[in-house]
Amino acid sequence: MSKENTTHTFHIPVLGLGYSVDTPIKVSHFGISSVASIVDDEMIERMRKFHNLRNGETYIPILSNEHDFRSRRITAYLDLMERIVNKQFENLRQQPFEEGTDITRYFDLLPNTSSLKMRYEKMLSSTDTEEKKWMQNALRNCLTKGAIDVNIMSKVDKLNKDAFGEILTDDYSDASAALRGFANSTLTSSLILSAGMNPRLYNYLENFSDFYPDEHDHFRKKIILKVSDFRSAFIQAKFLAKKGIWVSEFRIESGLNCGGHAFATEGYLLGPILEEFKDRKQEMLTELFGLYKTALEVKDYQINKIPELKITVQGGIGTAEEDHFLLEHYQVNATGWGSPFLLVPEVTNVDETTLKDLAEAKSDDYYISNSSPLGVLFNNFKKSSAEIQRLERIAAGRPGSPCKKKYLVSNTEFTSEPICTASRQYQHLKIKQLHAIEPKPADYEEQFNAITEKLCLCDGLSTSTLLKNHLLKPRENSAVSICPGPNLAWFSKVYSLDEMVNHIYGKVNLLSKVSRPNMFINELNLYVDYYKKDLEASAEKLNEKKKKYLIKFKEQLLAGIDYYKELVPKITNQTLAYKAEMIGQLRGIEMELREIGV
Repeated sequence: MSKENTTHTFHIPVLGLGYSVDTPIKVSHFGISSVASIVDDEMIERMRKFHNLRNGETYIPILSNEHDFRSRRITAYLDLMERIVNKQFENLRQQPFEEGTDITRYFDLLPNTSSLKMRYEKMLSSTDTEEKKWMQNALRNCLTKGAIDVNIMSKVDKLNKDAFGEILTDDYSDASAALRGFANSTLTSSLILSAGMNPRLYNYLENFSDFYPDEHDHFRKKIILKVSDFRSAFIQAKFLAKKGIWVSEFRIESGLNCGGHAFATEGYLLGPILEEFKDRKQEMLTELFGLYKTALEVKDYQINKIPELKITVQGGIGTAEEDHFLLEHYQVNATGWGSPFLLVPEVTNVDETTLKDLAEAKSDDYYISNSSPLGVLFNNFKKSSAEIQRLERIAAGRPGSPCKKKYLVSNTEFTSEPICTASRQYQHLKIKQLHAIEPKPADYEEQFNAITEKLCLCDGLSTSTLLKNHLLKPRENSAVSICPGPNLAWFSKVYSLDEMVNHIYGKVNLLSKVSRPNMFINELNLYVDYYKKDLEASAEKLNEKKKKYLIKFKEQLLAGIDYYKELVPKITNQTLAYKAEMIGQLRGIEMELREIGV
């Protein structure tokens, strides 16, 4: 069992389907943890072939007509990643402490507060040859790899059929097969479950011994829940604890100031949410452990102590000062930096055209849309080639996309078999239905736009990976979907890994010439904009239920503003002028919000 990495205070979250699919291969040997999506097994199989051949291994394809191909592809890819990372890591450990070597880079990347970094600097300053050699060997033995974690969107869980058209059992649903792929892998790492609770998937976790503690109370594989508020986190963790499954980490993500799908909470802002986790963590631990211990005893497992439960946070962090404040004030174990790494080519898979567009983008190029077929808000990028293609198809009278991978099929309005709302088939049928309404609806254009706004994400969020690695086949669609968080607007060039990590730790400031509001102000502005748009969209058909929702939403935003007014004086790593500006911004937003009536 490998040692768990505690080297860095940040991780790289999952980025789309393909943008971070092989990020562990690029950063794990430097002690940096990252997350790969295991949704798109077709793209994963191509990446397995790519890395197999690049590393001199024999590639044996797993074909889509083979039994349990999805799960087996994922297992094979994860095992390959671990072999590659282990090889890189052992090579790094043997290198001399000289300028330009990976082992020197490993230590250069560490935060200055790291005890390991301090020991390294002490070694550098030693003038005793024998002592220096001894210290170097000791340092080599203290190195740890970054975790190769994986992500499953719980609700992306289509049921599948066999070769004869018969529905397969729940074990072969998309999410269950992906889970099995991870569970059967050689990895000692974590499975991150996002996008809410899926009871079928959560129940399936019970079948794999790696999620239970061994005789030393260690887990070979851990569960992390990506959550947006305390209440949903507690509910999901209790559900799992009753089954003998421990949640080892809550990965708190800003509702709107994040990349990918955005889950707007009912006006609950990140600061108050973090405060609740901080205040109620012990209460939660006690209750969860009681449920967990009882469930384990039924399954003949013993646990001698409360397992560790980490709290981490991600979404919209942009400066070292913000990062440090989150770690210190809210006592979180680590932070997540996602979207900025899209501008780091040695870490993520962004094709050259998209990379250039991201580097040159302005704030209004990033927007929250209804593009996702999942019916969840989606962070979109106006300059993406997929968005441009979508508009061209509408102009040509052919809205929608060919639906090949079918990961997001869910709609049965017109068909017995579920189809995707981004598909050409669905949009043709829905527009035909709209045309049949006589007289023409007053909001015809609005309804038409709502139908055709949906975007194919199964292909689009993997295409950039295939383009960058020259794996796109002839006649395959080359349009790229990308879903950066709005925070990326402040970063405006292509960076190296060293530059971005040094920025996170405050060794350099990549935003020194940028006027950027605090991350809490940025998120608050996003929520106010969301509230105003929701209010405007509901104005003509405002029922009592919606009215209560909007009133509560506004009340929560105002409560959040009051919280931040009290928090600002506690931000000790910023200037008085910075804090005064924050207070002024909060008062301005409050004034604007109070003038908006439901």
